[in-house]
Amino acid sequence: MRRLVPEHVSSYLILLPRLGKQGLMLLADAAMLMFAAWAAYSLRLGEWFSPNRAQMLLMAIAPLLAMPIFLKMGLYRSVIRYLGEQALWSIVKGMSLAALSWAVLAFMTQMTGLGGVPRAVPLLYWLMGTVLIGGSRFSARWLLWFPVRSRFAGRQVLIYGAGEAGRQLAASLRRGRDLFPAGFLDDDPALHGKDIGGLRVYPPEHLPALIERFDIRDVIVTLPSASSARRREVVTFLEQHPLRVRILPALTDIAAGRHLVNMVREVDIGDLLGRDPIGADSSLLSRCIRGKVILVSGAGGSIGSELCLQIVALAPARMILLETSEHALYQIDRLLRSIGDCEIIPCLGSVGDAALVSRLLAEFQVHTIYHAAAYKHVPLVEANPLEGARNNVLGTLTLVQAAFAAGVQTFVLISTDKAVRPTNIMGASKRWAELVVQSIARKVDAQGTGQQFSAVRFGNVLGSSGSVIPLFRDQIAQGGPVTVTHPEVTRYFMSIHEAVELVIQAGSMALGGEVFLLDMGEPVRIYDLAHNMIRLAGHSVRDEDQPEGDIEIAITGLRPGEKLYEELLIASSNAEGTAHAKIMKGEEPWLEEEVLSGLIAQLRTALDAHDEAAVRKLLMGVAGDRSGRGRPATGFEVAA
Repeated sequence: MRRLVPEHVSSYLILLPRLGKQGLMLLADAAMLMFAAWAAYSLRLGEWFSPNRAQMLLMAIAPLLAMPIFLKMGLYRSVIRYLGEQALWSIVKGMSLAALSWAVLAFMTQMTGLGGVPRAVPLLYWLMGTVLIGGSRFSARWLLWFPVRSRFAGRQVLIYGAGEAGRQLAASLRRGRDLFPAGFLDDDPALHGKDIGGLRVYPPEHLPALIERFDIRDVIVTLPSASSARRREVVTFLEQHPLRVRILPALTDIAAGRHLVNMVREVDIGDLLGRDPIGADSSLLSRCIRGKVILVSGAGGSIGSELCLQIVALAPARMILLETSEHALYQIDRLLRSIGDCEIIPCLGSVGDAALVSRLLAEFQVHTIYHAAAYKHVPLVEANPLEGARNNVLGTLTLVQAAFAAGVQTFVLISTDKAVRPTNIMGASKRWAELVVQSIARKVDAQGTGQQFSAVRFGNVLGSSGSVIPLFRDQIAQGGPVTVTHPEVTRYFMSIHEAVELVIQAGSMALGGEVFLLDMGEPVRIYDLAHNMIRLAGHSVRDEDQPEGDIEIAITGLRPGEKLYEELLIASSNAEGTAHAKIMKGEEPWLEEEVLSGLIAQLRTALDAHDEAAVRKLLMGVAGDRSGRGRPATGFEVAA
């Protein structure tokens, strides 16, 4: 006969119907209570006890008195696998009442002349009964979890936060097949050492011991109502250990606590920035969009696609998607049609196609343009300066001139912090684009057309196609090394959603000619970012202090045109506040129309001649370090 191992026994017990399980518990409790009564006599008398008929009757009556009390205390309603410390307190109370009832009956029988009961026996019966009844249930809990723990060996997870969200997540994980909850971590000292839903709550400082004891490799942070700063503190604490850290979204992303396992996401750099975005002003969001015809250039890119998603939710009358990439246009068109109610018009083409742009603006009577089309990858534009200048400068010029001629009410250029004192072609070409927008805004002001042309300048957005975040993720997934150009290089970061939301609101505040600046918070050191991403992925950093680490951070040297740090203003004193706390306005240097026209003509000539040196010199000379406040910059003709 095959010997039963705990896994076979637990599988058999789990498959029993609920009534069968309760019946089994009743029989086991009856046997243990009778044994507890006999053991109480034996311990008291100090010998193997042979009861007489009256004493045997008392022992048989013990479970009959206890069962109704246990039923009333709910001991047969509990699910053994999820038994917690509250069940132990119920066992103590139930056993105390049962022992007291049995003692009263025992002493009453003694008054009738039957066999006596030593006074210590009821106390020993209570003690033995409590140990046996409680011990049997917690032993059964261990037995029932035995196959589960074996199956999830090496895949046990700790849950940071023993609140309602953490408890629901633990229940969801138990029903899944990927991870097994080993316990909770929580900052509340009142919860330490307690069992919640059958899982122990530990203080965070016990984490190193728990990693060793349970072979923990994952921690899920469930603090949905905590601030971004608090989540950053928790993640920073956890990333000191060799763990993969994941996080439950904020309460606004959780509906009724259902499907929490599917909502758990990887920790991203946004959780480490500690930024608490300010709520959007609904009137600013809808002012240039609701009921109007909107054109988004570069609609399939990182910024452009997020612009489209937020705009379509604001009920425009019609959306025109202008994009050069067929695949990107197909993807954003399909997505918008599945979620939006307005008319979507996909247009495959370039902002540099003057005939196409003019036809679109005239045919559909566009009210608002968000110009996100640009080549933004610094090394690629540096290696291809002719195409970078043609697309970023002349493309912007073509769209701006067509918008002015068609009477477009609002034009918003998506610019970059790399346009400030640029050291690369991409930044310089975007500064030229700003100058083009500023020039047309002054023309609008002179002619009194009432149109608003403005630019919005901000730093890196998390997860964009040119961002370092996806690169680091890929390098970590491949086992490294993670490449950083310089140990001291810093960058500003903001989520795509927040950046686009602020862009839309800034455009609604434009009067004409402004360069709006978004509050990017504190700059992030890229080396620290790489270090944190490696640790959060559950790996260790290989360096001089830890030569046996998993992934190395390699310093590759600054790329051509790359700066150690970025700025948002050409002159730091030029920032003014606006009605929105995270949007500032900078009055940057501008060019007279005649000067800019002459420079554009020189740029076209150099591009037609494929003269990279001339294009580079022209771009960098015009976009160089110039300061001023609301006045034209001079000397550009000479620099050119």
